[in-house]
Amino acid sequence: MKKTGFAFVLYILMIISPIRNFIESIMIAHMLIQLPLLIFVGWLIGHFIVEKFHSLFNSWNINGVPGMIIVVFITMYWMIPRTLDEALTIGFMEVFKFTSLPVAGVILFDSWRRIGDLGKSFIFLNYLSMFGLMAWLYIDSPIQICNNYLTGQQRILGWGFLIITLAMALYTIQSVFTDHSEENVL
Repeated sequence: MKKTGFAFVLYILMIISPIRNFIESIMIAHMLIQLPLLIFVGWLIGHFIVEKFHSLFNSWNINGVPGMIIVVFITMYWMIPRTLDEALTIGFMEVFKFTSLPVAGVILFDSWRRIGDLGKSFIFLNYLSMFGLMAWLYIDSPIQICNNYLTGQQRILGWGFLIITLAMALYTIQSVFTDHSEENVL
């Protein structure tokens, strides 16, 4: 119950206008802090929601794959530069952002437990390549991609994506060369 309360407080803090406006005024904070925090809020309340609606989640997300597909589509959608612009200029899109990303977090909580190791690896590598592509897009774009952010902020976001991509690649390399034989022993 503490997680649910913390998630509720975090969500309320992110909705408060001065905090929301400050985070959304800086592109890297908008994309790499606010959006993941909204997913994290959903993850935190995921246990409560999944437990309460256990039969619903079991009926459509038995192996985690349908849920992960939804999560990937929602997160891919919010990585599109135009959606960041629309979230700042169209009220409905802002509401959609503050609802779809926590829902993605709840679904991620349920799906990540159900999906196998191969599926987790596939999702991880998919995000690694997506973040690499976003880094290239934001760093190397000769034009202003987002109307609400300057090209300098776009490049900073691109470097943020590149750092995340490199960290994920290093984690993958480390994971390949680590002995995992004793992890699943009871």
